[in-house]
Formats: sequence, structure tokens, C-alpha cells
Amino acid sequence: MSGLFRQSMAWLHTWVGLLLGWLLYFMFITGSAGYLDTEIDRWMNPELPASQRSLPAAQLIQHALGHLEIHAPGAERWFISLPLSRNDPYPRVFWSGAQGEGVQPSGDRWLDAGSGEVLSGRDTAGGQTLYRMHWKLHYLPEAVADWAVGIATLFMLVALVTGVIVHKKIFADFFTFRPNKGQRSWLDAHNLVSVISLPFQLMITYSGLIFMMFVYLPLIISAWYGPSEENRQVFFDELFSAPALVGASGRPAPLTDLGPVIGATQQRWIDNPLASLEIHNPGDANARIVVRGDFAAGPLRAADMLVFDGVTGELLAEQPAQTSQAKAFRDLMLGLHEGLFADPLLRSFYVFLGLLGAAMIATGLVLWTVKRRQRDDHFGLRLVERLNVATLIGLPLAIAGYFWANRLLPLAINQRAEWEVHCLFLVWLLAFIHASLRPPSAVWREQSWAAALLFALLPAVNALTTSRHLGQSLAARDWVMAGFDLGVLSLGAGFALLAMHLAKRSRRVKRAQPAVPSADSSCQQTSN
Repeated sequence: MSGLFRQSMAWLHTWVGLLLGWLLYFMFITGSAGYLDTEIDRWMNPELPASQRSLPAAQLIQHALGHLEIHAPGAERWFISLPLSRNDPYPRVFWSGAQGEGVQPSGDRWLDAGSGEVLSGRDTAGGQTLYRMHWKLHYLPEAVADWAVGIATLFMLVALVTGVIVHKKIFADFFTFRPNKGQRSWLDAHNLVSVISLPFQLMITYSGLIFMMFVYLPLIISAWYGPSEENRQVFFDELFSAPALVGASGRPAPLTDLGPVIGATQQRWIDNPLASLEIHNPGDANARIVVRGDFAAGPLRAADMLVFDGVTGELLAEQPAQTSQAKAFRDLMLGLHEGLFADPLLRSFYVFLGLLGAAMIATGLVLWTVKRRQRDDHFGLRLVERLNVATLIGLPLAIAGYFWANRLLPLAINQRAEWEVHCLFLVWLLAFIHASLRPPSAVWREQSWAAALLFALLPAVNALTTSRHLGQSLAARDWVMAGFDLGVLSLGAGFALLAMHLAKRSRRVKRAQPAVPSADSSCQQTSN
């Protein structure tokens, strides 16, 4: 019975991995890049300065407030965030619901941390877009993307559990790898990367489902609050909104001096720095000032909150980061998933384990074709082989094209950020077309060489198009810019080694194949 059960789990593991593997690979690659979103943002916006010593919080907030009063009068909400960590390298102002002639209804600006002046850079999609791709899938409608990602994530969890059940010697597999053994080597590689990263994969998959639980389990909210959208909003307001908020009264009133508000906050939060300040209904008698701590200070994705009267400066409410055990568990799962609290070493582990997850999926997809190629050759197998190479090599190739587009597209082009993304998917489309026209073995080599060249030449393109070349970055100790250039050089070297290995293996396979006698030689042997 146990053998039959394990056999059924193996079947489930195999087909779940195949049918959803390409989408999961896309999610893991873009999600892993998302752990470096701030660093990628900086490289794709070379006009921005390196992180610098910041003005005191009170001065930065006054600079930001002055900017908002000029550019966003009559707004429903002002938001100011301070540069506490790598997640927020610059002070930021945001507003929504602004009114008036020549006024943007909403806006988002970065400020110089040393002077409070507005920072201007190029229009770029940046690392944030790569990060959002792993669950928004970019071109798809939101509802379709949510459910596609949810189904893939759920079955990823199924594949992980069934994979553990299938492998009786899971811990022995950790120490087993036999190179140059064909199918056996692919299975060993799949087992090895799976076992090494298994705890991370379980955490990232389960927490991903927690992230979207309100989308996937709407009936629970409807059962308690009602089915309408207004009822759902009541639930979210109770769970996430700051206390003591009220609508605008329509009666103008000056905003209180923020100095005492900041001072009172710092007295209460001796070990918890002020991270952001939000003003609701500025200039109205019902103005409210919401002050939050740093929700990325630890793995719990939550922060303490204070609410002040925006006219009198009186403290109206105080809300701790943990309001219930259930919410604390959700915040912990979200914090572990995003990893915003991670220092550089831990963040590098997040990236490494995310790429191991992608390698786990990639080796599983290749193993599927290797096992079947030995005994069959049909259209479905050839299709999967081409989809594999265009996805596994084509996606990194397309991301390299995305970085090239950032440096080569004209700065004044309309919708420049969106065109960077279009270039990514156009390069990926070319990879699929190329895979459909050439033998799979040739496609693996050629696309690996293409990825090697695109990544390795990026620092040269950067040097030719900006003043932030690798030599300048190293001399200035600008480790973000230098680290990116060195990182893509490493990727280029990795893909070059892969291409050389594939070329060597192809030559070895050709030498091992028996020579096919020609028609002339066959006739000659017959006559003899």
C-alpha cells in the first residue's frame, strides 16, 4: 500500500512540476531579483546620488512638508518617509487627492537626504517592476494574475510535499551527486538543490499563499461582514486603518507645528526610530497626523503607530505593532517572505536560496525531457524541450535585455519605463522564436552565449552611456553601482561556462555516435 501511495505521489509530483514549472520558474527568477530591488533601482537611475549622511528627521520632515504645501495643496493625504535603511535610501514624499489649477492629483518624489531638494532621474521601471512581476505577471488583468499565481503556488506546495514523500532517502540525497551520468546526474542535481533549499521553499510558498489569503478566501469575510464591497471595506478598515481617523470637515484650519509631534514621538519611541509620517486632510479642522515606526526593523512586518490631532497636536491614539496573535502570525509570514529586515549577508542568502529554487524547478523540467527522450520522440516532447530552453535561458537573457534598454532607450521617449518592460518581453519572445527554429541542443548553446555576452558587456555599456562606470564606482566606494557591475560580470561568466560545457558535451556526443555509412561505400562493400 505504501509503495502504491508513493507511486501515486510520484505521478502527482511529476505532472504538477511540468504543467506549472515554467510559470513557477518565472516567479522565482523575478522574485529573487526582487530581493535586490532597491539596488537595481539605483543602477537603473544612475543620475541619483549614492546614499549619504542624512539631515536630522525634524529638518527632513520640514523640507518635505514645504514641498507638499507648494505642489499638493488641498490634497486628501500627504505622506513622508525617512531614509532609515536600504529599503528607503532617500526621503520620499507622496500625495493623493490634490486639487487646484496646474496641480497634479497625485505624485511621488525622492528628496536629497543632505539638502531636502528634489532628486530628478530618468523614467525607469527599475527593480520594483521586476519584483512586482513575480505576482502581478505584468500584462495580465489583476484578477487573472492573482489566481494564476495562487494556483501555481498552491501546487508548488503540493509538489514540495509529494517530493519529500517520494524520496525515501532524502537526507542521503543531500550528499549525493554523480556527474556525467545522464539522467542520473539530472536527478541528483534536482534532489541536491531541492534538499538544500527545502526549508526556504516551504516558507516562501506557504507565506506567499498567506500574502493573498483575502483574495483566495473571500467567503470568510463575506460570512461575517456581508458580501458587498462596502462590507469588505469595513473589514479592511478595522484590520489595517489607523484609529481615530475621520473625514474632512470642510472647515479650513492651519496644520500644527510638527516639531512637538516629532519630539513627543521620539520620547515615546526611544529604541524605535520614526520611519514615516502621514497627514490626512491637511489644512482641514479634522486633520490627523499618523506617525509610524519602521515595519522592516525585524521579521514581523508591522510597526507601532501614533495618531495626533493635526490642528492641536494632541495625541489621540496609540496602536502597538501586535494587535492580535492571528495578525502577528500573518505579519511574521509576510515579513519572512519579503525579507525587508535582512542585512546584506542574510539578503544574499535570500537571493541564493531563491535561485536554488529556480534551479530546482529547472532541473526538474530538464529531467522530465531527459527521461522520455531515451524511449520516445514525439511532438509533445519536442515542444517541452523548446519551451524549457526558451524559458530557462531565455528569461535571464530577456532580463539582461531589460538592463540594456535602460541604458540605450532615449531619455526623452514617452512611456520610457513601460518600453523598458516591453523590451524585456520582446527579447523573451525572440528567444521562443529562436527555440522553435533551431535544434534544442543548438538553442541551449546559442542562447547561453547570448546571455553571457549581454550580461558581460553591460558594464561597458554603462561606462559608455553614464559617468558611473565601474572604475569610478570603486574609487568612490559606491558599492551599489560597483556591486551591480561586478554581479552581471559574474552572471556573464557563469553563462559562458555553461555554453562551453554544452559545446564540449555536444562534441563528445557526436564522437560517441557511430558513423552512418554512405550509399557509395555500402555498394562497394556489396560488390566485394
